[in-house]
Amino acid sequence: MKYNNNIKSLLCGSLILLATGTSLTSCKDWLEKDPESIVAEDEAFKNYRNFQGYIEEIYNLIPDKEKVNYCTAWNFGDDAVHNPEGYAHMDHQVDLGNYRNWYTNSQCWLNGDRQSLWRSAWYCIRKCNMGIANIKALVGTDEERDLLLGQMYFFRAWWHFELMCYFGGLPYIDEAFEATSIPELPRLSFQECADRCAEDFERAADLLPLDPQGWDETLAGMQTSVVNYLRVNKFMALCYLGKCYLWAGSPLMKEFEKYNRGETYKLLDASSTGKTYDYDVEYCKKAAETFGRVLEMVNRKQVTYKLADFRYSNIYDHVKDENFETSYSDIFYTVKQGWNVPGSTEAIFRGVCSGLNTANWNCAKIFGPKVAGLVAHDKIIHHPTANVIDQYGMANGQPIYLVRNGQYVLNPESGWDPEHPYKNRDPRFYHDIIFDGFHYVLSTDALNSDQKKLEYCDLYTGGAMRSVADASSTGYFIQKLVPHQCNEGDKWYDWDYNFECYLPYMRLADIYLMYAEAQAVVSNSAKELKDRPTYCSLSAVDAINVLRDRVNSDDYPMEHVQANLMDTKEHFIDEVRRERAVELSFEGFRWCDLQRWLLLTEPPYTVKYSHEFERLEDAEWFKSHDPKDAKVGNFHKEELITRRFESKHYWFPLPDKDIYLYEGFPQNPGW
Repeated sequence: MKYNNNIKSLLCGSLILLATGTSLTSCKDWLEKDPESIVAEDEAFKNYRNFQGYIEEIYNLIPDKEKVNYCTAWNFGDDAVHNPEGYAHMDHQVDLGNYRNWYTNSQCWLNGDRQSLWRSAWYCIRKCNMGIANIKALVGTDEERDLLLGQMYFFRAWWHFELMCYFGGLPYIDEAFEATSIPELPRLSFQECADRCAEDFERAADLLPLDPQGWDETLAGMQTSVVNYLRVNKFMALCYLGKCYLWAGSPLMKEFEKYNRGETYKLLDASSTGKTYDYDVEYCKKAAETFGRVLEMVNRKQVTYKLADFRYSNIYDHVKDENFETSYSDIFYTVKQGWNVPGSTEAIFRGVCSGLNTANWNCAKIFGPKVAGLVAHDKIIHHPTANVIDQYGMANGQPIYLVRNGQYVLNPESGWDPEHPYKNRDPRFYHDIIFDGFHYVLSTDALNSDQKKLEYCDLYTGGAMRSVADASSTGYFIQKLVPHQCNEGDKWYDWDYNFECYLPYMRLADIYLMYAEAQAVVSNSAKELKDRPTYCSLSAVDAINVLRDRVNSDDYPMEHVQANLMDTKEHFIDEVRRERAVELSFEGFRWCDLQRWLLLTEPPYTVKYSHEFERLEDAEWFKSHDPKDAKVGNFHKEELITRRFESKHYWFPLPDKDIYLYEGFPQNPGW
């Protein structure tokens, strides 16, 4: 579908009204347009089947961050970097401070060539408002009316909220304007806009079924039971309500509120520095209570959502232990499952997959080394920084570094050994990260002689896989989102493997993390961090330990949050933030987290690092030993990129053509 970028056109222009059938059997069937699907407005809203078909388009326009174009960028934080061939992509443009590039960069999910946030949001908000305005035209049951309204209220809030995370407060559009009118609505502050989102999320929660199973039990939902796991529901709405409150209560939004309420939009001043623990307690209390409510639903098994299992017979190759039902890896990708949408039991909100084998043309080939053509396609590589590697702590529950007075200092309690930097680490490190000596290609029969030399990773300084042009500038590759078997030897990106990848917008682990953060904020002392409030059977500390328990096993132990990390409320918040960096690594949340914590412009978060070291074991050693046990020499970090950020970089700029629509729609400060 082709869009006009202008907000006025998207809010006031005509819409294509689609009425799809309700016998949906797979993702690819959603909105397959045929001549009978284009209907007049009075037809679109007359019955449940047609009306639901009209709403289906909104689901289909949720951006797939990994597949906006052939090679996209969504990790704008300090956790990932592209090699030089990818420098045109938005994540590197963010490194340069060139935020304006977002609305001309076709590789950016904010405004890419396919479904994108900016264009889809305004269009879908209008669809929601048109649908709400026409609900009286429906000839149907009260149940059908509630289902339709609940979806439209949810999506009206969701699209606004996603825009707010990057652009700040905006006008909250709650009516369908005529094509001849220019809505001159004032920009709201983030907190004002969040309040409006919260109202719609609450409306949606009151109207929608509890979860996918609840959808299956409605008369209308029985017709679409195969795809109800993708439909919005009460649980989703409550989760987003909590997130909306937590974001509104975060330090940036609280500080920004002082300067930007009404029609004034000014830069933060120097007094904002150092306020990273200064939350809006009232908003955080609402967030904690809301998250507590949904976690009680999970604890009592009132919903179908649960944490995916983290049990592997081979953690490096992501081979699931056959004694466990689900797989952590399935949250992010699926193999030989008929291109099933990833998410497992944990994904709460996600969009529609792009179709058969689409991952083969983009995501499946941008995470591994291109040396000697070991991974096919061009030479663009998306790999982790040393920053995020340092966030993965130790199996004893200790971080390698502590945050003290705004700086990282080595934690004497961690037991981390720079001569054995990969030993006794958090189990998620071994699942997510490819490091020196890793057995990268399992089947070498199809490799040429140059490729066979790369069967095991050479990621030490000067190694064959440390070339900046076609390998890793940092000493690591990512395999959390795309497994290492996507290479020319193992060929997991070929058709026969049915490889599909998709990043969920929200998953259950994030709810535990956000609850821990919000509950820590409302705790009056360090002691209260272990107290369980009336609205949840988990304390702030318990919530983090649930995630630690998920990855703990005999082979790969993981201990709980340690006492020295709970001696003050602020130190525990630091540990929650580190847990977010690890659990949600590379999923696109890091920039928003650093932003809302008022850390985006503060060192050390403005510098991206590599790890440099000498390999002391010979190549043959790795063929019979676990690479995590290897001894190295002269392990240290070096600076790769320093971001020259200032306060204007807390928000992306609005497109210039939109800020001239009317006087009450100002540009973000500094742009």
